[in-house]
Amino acid sequence: MEFGFNPGMWVSPVPFGLGHEKPKHFRDMARIWWENRDQVEYATRILKEGVCDGCALGTTGIRDFTLDGVHLCTIRLELLRLNTMGALDPAVLDHVSDLERLSGQELRELGRIPHPMVRRRGDKRFSRISWDGALDLLAERLRTIDPQRWAIYLTSRGITNEVYYATQKVARFLGTNNVDNSARICHAPSTTALKRSIGYAASTCSYSDWIGTDLLVFIGSHVANNQPVATKYMYRAKEEGTRIAMVNSFREPAMEKYWIPSIVDSALFGSKLTDDFFQVHQGGDVAFFNGVLKHLVERDALDHDFIRERTAGFDALASDLTAQSWEDLERFSGVSRDEMGRFADLVAAARNAVFVWSMGITQHRFGVDNVQAIVNLGLARGYLGREKCGLMPIRGHSGVQGGAEVGAVPWSFPGGRAVGGDGAEEMAELWGFDVPSWRGLSAVEVVHAAHRGEMDLLWAIGGDYLGTLPDPAYCREALERVPFRVHQDIVLAHQMFVEPHDTVLLLPATTRYEQPGGGTETATERRIYFSPEIPGPRIAEARSEWEVFVDLAHRVDPAGARGGIGMESARAIREDIARAVPFYDGIQDLQAAGDAVQWGGPRLCADGRTALPDGRAHFHPVAPPELDIPEGHFHLSTRRGKQFNSMIQAERDPLTGGVRDHVFMAPADAERLGLSEGDPVTLVSDVGTYRGTCRPSDMKERNLQVFWPEANPLIRRDVVEPQCGIPDFTAVVRVERGHATP
Repeated sequence: MEFGFNPGMWVSPVPFGLGHEKPKHFRDMARIWWENRDQVEYATRILKEGVCDGCALGTTGIRDFTLDGVHLCTIRLELLRLNTMGALDPAVLDHVSDLERLSGQELRELGRIPHPMVRRRGDKRFSRISWDGALDLLAERLRTIDPQRWAIYLTSRGITNEVYYATQKVARFLGTNNVDNSARICHAPSTTALKRSIGYAASTCSYSDWIGTDLLVFIGSHVANNQPVATKYMYRAKEEGTRIAMVNSFREPAMEKYWIPSIVDSALFGSKLTDDFFQVHQGGDVAFFNGVLKHLVERDALDHDFIRERTAGFDALASDLTAQSWEDLERFSGVSRDEMGRFADLVAAARNAVFVWSMGITQHRFGVDNVQAIVNLGLARGYLGREKCGLMPIRGHSGVQGGAEVGAVPWSFPGGRAVGGDGAEEMAELWGFDVPSWRGLSAVEVVHAAHRGEMDLLWAIGGDYLGTLPDPAYCREALERVPFRVHQDIVLAHQMFVEPHDTVLLLPATTRYEQPGGGTETATERRIYFSPEIPGPRIAEARSEWEVFVDLAHRVDPAGARGGIGMESARAIREDIARAVPFYDGIQDLQAAGDAVQWGGPRLCADGRTALPDGRAHFHPVAPPELDIPEGHFHLSTRRGKQFNSMIQAERDPLTGGVRDHVFMAPADAERLGLSEGDPVTLVSDVGTYRGTCRPSDMKERNLQVFWPEANPLIRRDVVEPQCGIPDFTAVVRVERGHATP
């Protein structure tokens, strides 16, 4: 722990946060060690030698590249048991109907999948099958179906760059571009807006740029919950004079005050973190940031040198802002002109600033425009390519940044090459086999195609369609209509139990710490970390996904695979990645614990030059959306609690005190509805209902939040961001008192 006291930041002089809603870090750590008591030595080696499989802050062992001291959080510790537990008893799969009634947490606690299993139409149970039998069955099917009628989806579950790359390469070898990954469900709007503005689809700065910047802004991003070690960076930034602001519809308690367990005075007395909160309507971000930039234009508080020398398109943007009335901007954002001016004051006074955003910005049907409005503001102030400045779409999972960069995307190849035309020809020349040039289907499009009966095979690596996408009943129907499904994972998930149309295969996977030859992940700040294979207990028949795909390629087309598939080892895959993704050069040299390389260096556009053809950053005008929220209705969005992705780890959220059925609403809204804390309510959208309990909270009026994935039945399946295809995880709902009959 780090010693030293800073009373000016204390939340309360009462030690250990007594009387405050806060996490019980040390109690949870003790519980987690007790759960892993049968594998303490192995668990310790994972923590000391491995790269974190939790959020994408990135750490090797228990240290990172941002601050000295320990980097360890409960997210990583809560995931530890998935890596150390033994195999489940196969007998539990004798009665699938019994498993469907268990929660996701109860399924995980059964243990790891021990060996390949198969279930055919009409079977009530899964039966054992050999790896040879499973892969021969798959190879036979893949030789006979149209490549456009099968798809692969990879989730974040500790998946390494090597697995993402090998999977998409084999998919293309077998003729399909229908390969997608969970990164796009989170940050596709960020990559789209950044790519067209600066030519890069990643954070422009490093975490170290937070510390000592003049202004650090979090927008729809709750790092205290999703990247908790980031609170330590915030603490150090505050010590160096950084002002922290948050733009969000909910005044998140843990962003205002937090007890950081690795800093003694913070662990005892808590730390005040965020200085300024700006509460906007959910979906009002474009209007808010346009209003802020409109203030800066009217005050002439812009970086004119940067705009003139390094950008294009500002005059069109300024003209567009002039035409947007203050009345509309106030109405759409829910924020007064004066409040937008207050934020503009902070920006105008900040020579340096870092803007950080996450899914509160991206998971909207206008997510790209949300991100673009933030980028426009940052460019107008010249917050690009300089120390202590940057635009950061922060990632919530350790593998997702690299997933898209190494090519697990339906419409682009490794390195961001478009699948059409020259891109396919270039990859064919590099790989030595023909590569499909047609646009593949996204994960959401695959579900719709499956529901229409247009998918013959669906391969899911990790995850749970039933627990992540809108309209779970529709997703179930879609899965039921796929003749052949493959579920490759370390533990059981509900999607595996959907009745087979023909055949369902379960394939046991290794964790990242078991991957032969080690593996790599790419953090939010573009740093590629090497995680070595760590000696310890093994599930005898579990195999790394990359090995499975290489083996499968040789079974489907032995002659073709011998001639061009390669990837005979993890190191060979890294060498292949370096050839296919030039900006990943250096990954081929990573081979020991602690090895890392940061592509693009500490800051992108460090000389002010972007990756676009003209070398300039490009402004793009965006119009604020006018949300149609009828009188008496509310705009609902989803939130996270004590969970990792859709893996719920506790019923109660220690940061808000909320439980999984809570409906967070403004006290004034609750009063108007005659509701008090704990009263039963029913939320009704145009596609479903949700029964919960009222939780008055510091929310923006006429906005609601409900935990995800529980809120998914309220979300329309057919609404996506038109520019990148991400689902819109919001809904317009009305609130009824009591619990309506389902």
